[in-house]
Amino acid sequence: MDVMKAEAFVEGLKFGEGLRWHAGRFWYSDFFNHHVASCSPDGASQIEMEIDDRPSGLGWLPDGRLLVVAMTSQRLLRREADGRKALHADLKPHARFHANDMLVDSHGNAFIGCFGFDLDPYIAEHGIPALFSEPGPPKAPILHVAPDGKVRVASADHKFPNGMALIGSTLVVAECFIPGFTAFDLSKDGTLSNRRPWATLSKDPAAVVPDGICADSEGAVWAANAVGPEAVRVAPGGAILERVTTSQPAFSCALGGADGRQLVIATAPNSDAHQRAGGSQGRLETAHVSVPV
Repeated sequence: MDVMKAEAFVEGLKFGEGLRWHAGRFWYSDFFNHHVASCSPDGASQIEMEIDDRPSGLGWLPDGRLLVVAMTSQRLLRREADGRKALHADLKPHARFHANDMLVDSHGNAFIGCFGFDLDPYIAEHGIPALFSEPGPPKAPILHVAPDGKVRVASADHKFPNGMALIGSTLVVAECFIPGFTAFDLSKDGTLSNRRPWATLSKDPAAVVPDGICADSEGAVWAANAVGPEAVRVAPGGAILERVTTSQPAFSCALGGADGRQLVIATAPNSDAHQRAGGSQGRLETAHVSVPV
């Protein structure tokens, strides 16, 4: 198995998430700095949008307008062409606890996962092993937001649905506490069907907990490991094909760059909200991998 080491790329984040490659730049949310930023492939960064919440999942409508998940208020925000912020969708009637990562397809259908429960207090009370046991913590839905802002539950009862990637017409969703991935057939109108396992990872011990993910041109998925300092390339079924080691646990990743082989990974000491809000140890790290986006 190939193992590479990532290099420092962008420093001083509080907690980076939602990494996407778009319009020649890597875009990301910084939870506790309350902004969305982007950086060029050489690491030059700039703030793109500030919100009064923790931003998480990012995506774009077909006309280029930016969509941003506002986590704690359970909203989907839209940045208009002139820079104004607007409410695209109210997720509260359907979301369970924080709204989180998101994928927006080429038709403007947005898919958003939810926490389902308050993660940090649950771990403090029950311990980490309880996350992977049965019945485990409360499950959460994947929401569908249509291009016109209408919201519905696309798929119910997932184990912390998190990062998402599109492989052809297959939507792959990381479920942290399987730990593994679930796949759906995705139709043009945003309907998900044929729910099935895509890959299952070992949970005894839980060596890899998939958080943010991205797909490559060979149909494999890179997954940031929320409990280890690495991103791993996973094949359908669950075989780990490659690893990129990082300086601290990884929470999101994206493939892009001039040749499509630049993997950028968001890392932080941990995901504890109180600790991350008070520090700036989050960073982006990068490595060049073998298979392009």
